[in-house]
Amino acid sequence: MNKTFSLLFFVKRCKVISNGTAPIYLRITIDGKLTELAVKRYILPDKWNSQAQKVNGNSEEIRAINAYLKAVEQQVYEAQYQLLKDRVVVTAGVLKQKLVGSDERQRMLIPIFQDHNRKIETLIGDEFSPSTHKRYCTSLKHTVDFLKWKYNVSDIAICKIDHAFITEFEFYLRSIRKCNNNSAVKYIRNFGKIIRICIANSWLDKNPFVNYKTKVKEVERVFLTEEEIQTTASKVFATDRLNQVRDIFLFSCFTGLAYIDVKKLTKNNITIGIDGEKWIYTNRQKTETRSNIPLLPMAEEIIAKYKGHPQCLNENKLLPVLSNQKMNSYLKEMADVCGINKELTFHIARHTFATTVTLTNGVPIESVSKMLGHKNLRTTQHYAKILDRKVSDDMKLLRKKYTNVPSELIKGKSVG
Repeated sequence: MNKTFSLLFFVKRCKVISNGTAPIYLRITIDGKLTELAVKRYILPDKWNSQAQKVNGNSEEIRAINAYLKAVEQQVYEAQYQLLKDRVVVTAGVLKQKLVGSDERQRMLIPIFQDHNRKIETLIGDEFSPSTHKRYCTSLKHTVDFLKWKYNVSDIAICKIDHAFITEFEFYLRSIRKCNNNSAVKYIRNFGKIIRICIANSWLDKNPFVNYKTKVKEVERVFLTEEEIQTTASKVFATDRLNQVRDIFLFSCFTGLAYIDVKKLTKNNITIGIDGEKWIYTNRQKTETRSNIPLLPMAEEIIAKYKGHPQCLNENKLLPVLSNQKMNSYLKEMADVCGINKELTFHIARHTFATTVTLTNGVPIESVSKMLGHKNLRTTQHYAKILDRKVSDDMKLLRKKYTNVPSELIKGKSVG
């Protein structure tokens, strides 16, 4: 049962039309939350009695309007009673939908989510990657499981999604699904996109994410040191497949390209740059930003090594790249063989390029950001924060400079 319930008829003076009349609106307030709807009647604003909530006058037209307002008021109470009888939680939004007759065709959450995911699947390779589609499918599954866990239903009307729904969903992800902070935040943000679609289509009056705040925690980025790169490069593995995976991984270490961007490279992406050397010219699939990268000797050697590989010739690819799942599986095996005590994934190669290969060797962060295809410098600065070794190397030079400073420069006598 609702704690507070009130109705208020008023004239919306800001919507005066050409003949000088303004529309009458009804404001419904339930438990502090309100909604408004037009009652489809217009009057001269100065004729409105706000205290009595009716039109002043005694003409037949005015009496008809006042009678109509009374009838609307009665409809509201009848609609509220019917909802309570049906054991529906009565909110201002639900009651409004009942009054305008849309309760029988109210929009449900899951079909909207499914339609969104189908559109992403259709655009894989053009605007979205397979991983993006997979992430939204996982988000949909979590949403369906949450509805079953919390409400024991398979779907829910979008008008019932409020702030409490969002916070309960987050609690479910953290407690029942055991998601870490960043995973939970990403799933909630994916769900938020569906809500934004509903708002953009005027299917929702209010955004349930208002006053909801969450934040992705910065995680420490793993990367290979120079010694680990050398160990990996010099190691001869027992199988050709491991050697191949190692080479593709090192290629990314020396170009900074993500897995999907390496996979789609062709010979056409290699061009002579303004310095007369070979460059890679490509667009990042994730952000559609341009990445222009001068080829380092190691990367050139790897390209030359696989120039005649059957997969490269048959598929017109620069390198024979396996599936991301297989690459990551072999990389874990490679790390064990090389004695690298890190959870190797292909994306670590990109981190290695940003840290060990470029920033540590004095490449300006602006150049690194451009090669990585970052849209803003803040993204690249995350890598700069973890380069204690670079600070150490820089300070060694300063330490040497001051090692032979004459003792006379230090004024005063010894203490004690």
